[in-house]
Amino acid sequence: MRILLVEDNDRLAEFISAGLKSAGFVPDVFGTVADATAAFESAAYQAAILDLGLPDGDGLDIVRAQRAKAAPCPIMVLTARDRVSDRVSGLNAGADDYLLKPFAMEELIARLRAILRRPGAALSVELSLGNLTFDTAGREVRVDGQLVAMPRREMEMLEHLLRRSGKVVSKRSLEEGLYGFDDDVTPNSVEVLVSRLRKRLQQTGAGVTVHTLRGIGYMLADGAS
Repeated sequence: MRILLVEDNDRLAEFISAGLKSAGFVPDVFGTVADATAAFESAAYQAAILDLGLPDGDGLDIVRAQRAKAAPCPIMVLTARDRVSDRVSGLNAGADDYLLKPFAMEELIARLRAILRRPGAALSVELSLGNLTFDTAGREVRVDGQLVAMPRREMEMLEHLLRRSGKVVSKRSLEEGLYGFDDDVTPNSVEVLVSRLRKRLQQTGAGVTVHTLRGIGYMLADGAS
């Protein structure tokens, strides 16, 4: 699940990015209003986390711009501005949540997941298909109740397909959802990852299958159907 992180403090941005990755998210990190605006125009994000005091402007300008769109991206403000008036201004501008610095990484992740669980948002906590279940919060995949060890990138691919099970997911959608701007993506990265995931599902006895529809995309389906 791709997340936009807008934070101009490099060390803090690196810390948050690492935490997001460990929780199964794919973060793109930028430090200015201009870069964040360009990122929103270039990629589809499920949520954004942004600081307010940026070198070239106020992060609330980004919030207002998103709220003017037909399908705005959920946004969490992450800032040291701790006055009640600041929090009110942020929420009135359209922020979905407001978290003060310093913060605990566990709380940031929990708040982010809460935003994504709201009606019309992207996240359900537990996904299941056939004999396979995926606890997206705990990052645990189970087949017939047995825990399955799975590399992070395969797990991200599985989550992406599970959220659209029974529907065709295009290669482009997978690339945009699984890889950030800084990731090294080859023309066959998706194909290789699908092959690895398909093999792992077969080896673990999962009753689900990743179907390839050549020239169209991929679909995860219950093997019994």
